[in-house]
Amino acid sequence: MPNMLQHVSRIVDLLDPSSNRLCNMTLEQARQRVVEGNPDRIREIDGSFALVASEGITVRLARSLDRPMRYFLAKRQEGPALYVADRIDTLHKALARDGLASQFHPSYTRMVPAHYVVEIALVGCPDPDPVYTRFFTPMPNALPATLDEIGQQYVGAMANELEKWLVHIEAGPSRNEPIGVAFSGGVDSGAVFVVTYHTMLRLGMSPGRLKAFVLNLGDGPDVEQARAFLADLGLSLFLEEITESEGGLNVDETLRVLEDYKPLDVECAAMGLELCRGIRARYPQWRHLADGDGGDENLKDYPIEENPELTIRSVIDNLMLYQEGWGVGRIKHSLTYSGGLSRSYVRTYAPGRHFGFSGFSPYTQPAVVEVAEGIPFAALTRYDVPSLYALKGEIVQRGVRAITGLEMPVFEKRRFQHGAIPVDTMRHRLGGSEQAYRRAFHALYT
Repeated sequence: MPNMLQHVSRIVDLLDPSSNRLCNMTLEQARQRVVEGNPDRIREIDGSFALVASEGITVRLARSLDRPMRYFLAKRQEGPALYVADRIDTLHKALARDGLASQFHPSYTRMVPAHYVVEIALVGCPDPDPVYTRFFTPMPNALPATLDEIGQQYVGAMANELEKWLVHIEAGPSRNEPIGVAFSGGVDSGAVFVVTYHTMLRLGMSPGRLKAFVLNLGDGPDVEQARAFLADLGLSLFLEEITESEGGLNVDETLRVLEDYKPLDVECAAMGLELCRGIRARYPQWRHLADGDGGDENLKDYPIEENPELTIRSVIDNLMLYQEGWGVGRIKHSLTYSGGLSRSYVRTYAPGRHFGFSGFSPYTQPAVVEVAEGIPFAALTRYDVPSLYALKGEIVQRGVRAITGLEMPVFEKRRFQHGAIPVDTMRHRLGGSEQAYRRAFHALYT
């Protein structure tokens, strides 16, 4: 019989296992659930995770909304090699080390979409398409159209996630370390700070460990808003202003760290880098940093008129549109980036990781998203845009009152990147179109 070439597949897992935060099982137990591929059992994994597991030639990957996870399938004479990491540049460096860099382009990498288990068969050329199986499907319109009840459930779920995060910190080697909140005085970061403060007191943790960090690059409105928010609650002593120069904004650095080119995400990541840089300069050992990213997505609080692809009906009627984009299997779904917050959470994750922070947003956790998707938006708004925009402040303020007893002030909505510096000044420093940012990012690999 002629000799047959035996194909040998290889899996290169470049993910940091210490970044997984699991509340109800060990890492190996979670990986076992992923390798089994049962979506109901994967849904039971509680926490933040990015996991890859294999059995024979079958590889399965799954992640939470707050953990970017990418892969690249390389060709080798002896069989395919699957590289998995949280960053594009990590994949590129690993391929280069193995003499495979000539196969690489950023657009050839693939993002594992949040809330799906992705199954890949390492069978060699031609590679079959991955199989996507959803493991998180919240029920829409499950809540009564009562703002007090909605607020209590939504902020109650957020408080539960913050408690699990704090308990996890206390149970680990970072016990007694300080806790920071990326803060603007807006609805989302404001609620995160107030509920964190309330939960720390309830758990017997010293509130002296807590700080609210607000970024000031000069003449931005967030500093005054943050002062007013905390003064109104009698909590001004927790505010720490991180004052940096607008000259530190660097679009090339931002693109390298972010690895994406959507202008609003570039702006947000640039501000995140400045905030993290400023905190790190003052506190070389600080690790834990909570934020409010995902709050706008949950309560559908983005300006619909700024996106010609959207209508209020598409925003309200499509499951998790802002969390997942148009979704797996849709024409506009990006294989390289996925969509929605599944794609754009990198704007928060990457700057924090770049400066050595362990970040957390309760709004990304399934229990919170599930409550948000259960809100009967159509019944509450009757598809009226101003009514939709008014909902978030009402829901969160009522919920914070119910859970903490504190009356949280609510200010006019403003994006994070528009609060530390006047918008025109920021765009003068970062100025560029999506096409220009894309070219500049791809140029890093030419």
